[in-house]
Amino acid sequence: MILAGLSDFLTGDLTDWVIDVIDKMGYLGVAFLVALENLFPPIPSEVVLPAAGIWANDGGRGPAELVGMIIAATVGSVIGAWLLYLIGAGIGEDRLRGFVAKWGRWFGVKEKDFDTADAWFDRHEELAVLVCRGVPLVRSVVSVPAGLRRMNPVRFTVYTAIGSGLWNLVLIMVGYYAREQWDTVQSVMSYAQYVVVLAILGAVGWFVWRRIIQVRLHPENADPELVPPDLVDDVEEIKRRQAVEARADTDRP
Repeated sequence: MILAGLSDFLTGDLTDWVIDVIDKMGYLGVAFLVALENLFPPIPSEVVLPAAGIWANDGGRGPAELVGMIIAATVGSVIGAWLLYLIGAGIGEDRLRGFVAKWGRWFGVKEKDFDTADAWFDRHEELAVLVCRGVPLVRSVVSVPAGLRRMNPVRFTVYTAIGSGLWNLVLIMVGYYAREQWDTVQSVMSYAQYVVVLAILGAVGWFVWRRIIQVRLHPENADPELVPPDLVDDVEEIKRRQAVEARADTDRP
């Protein structure tokens, strides 16, 4: 039954597939879709949750079904978050640190960056999990560092449930009360999501420019920890020439 309408999803009609799953499976379908959305971003909660709200306000259903949908969606969120938490825990902080030490400079990341991020998450892990559960693109990702840090499982579950529950509450209520204006609501939500996504992509682009592209263009001016191994010899040669030129200028009468 989960696969009902999957052909619609594969051909690009995601909304029809989501509605079909919810219509046939009800609360279980919403929990499944929300858990899957954590692992498979092409299934956005901005489609799943309002569709759940519409279902709860259709065919004689009402407030009881609305509450049921919010609970089901939050259970799905916690399940999906826990799967990613376990992935992070399986990788382990030590293994990731070793990867950064060996390969980080290829990606513009140095060990100090890892230590800084690690210390920040250690100080703000509850707030990070709580807030990020309502931010597109990073909603799922935040569970991975929580797993890497082996965040207290109870606190992780509680803050994930609160953050996800608030997000689910808002979007399901939107679908519940604005079912007649679904197209307009979906359009507004899409634009809002685009703004957030563009801001995040802009930050990533800036990081790539500063930490990767500029390092490769001017490795002699870069932090030595960020210079990739294939440019180390070039940097040494550039600095050797600069030293020779500096001595020549000094010796010149």
